[in-house]
Amino acid sequence: MAEIILVTGGARSGKSTFAEKLALKIGEGRAAYIATAQIFDDEMAQRVEMHKARRDKNWTNFEAPFDAEKILAEVGGVVLFDCVTIYLTNWLLTQNLDDKNLHSEFENWIEKLIAAARNSSATVIFVSNEVGAGIVPENKLARVFRDFAGLANQRIAAAAAQVYLTVAGIAVDIKKLSS
Repeated sequence: MAEIILVTGGARSGKSTFAEKLALKIGEGRAAYIATAQIFDDEMAQRVEMHKARRDKNWTNFEAPFDAEKILAEVGGVVLFDCVTIYLTNWLLTQNLDDKNLHSEFENWIEKLIAAARNSSATVIFVSNEVGAGIVPENKLARVFRDFAGLANQRIAAAAAQVYLTVAGIAVDIKKLSS
């Protein structure tokens, strides 16, 4: 049975670096990486290159801005999924925000991702951003994103054996503390 781990935190909290080290530790030096970003500008291209530069021959890399569930069904060992909030963004930008079924569509979307991780033979480490600690966004897309990101994190955390919160480069297993 697969194990799910969630690593969350704010921007530049050290979550991806921690998750990469954790993946290689669990995988005894080998891991797969599911990258969810789409590159739309030079700044995003630089971020992607920074992440790629940290990964060497010990990583098997997959790019999956959509349909990452298919990769989770095929890959074993340890899989680092970076990141849920970018993956959510990709999905959300294909949706009609005024659709009365948007919330149920989201529920189906996140459950499909979690089910793929549960059914995988891999240990799946999800990286996600904590985005709800700030002000209420001024536009609908940002509010829907914030709400769905929080709900996605809750759903993945409930399914996870471990949940790490990273702050200032330090990771704490908050699920362990909550028991």
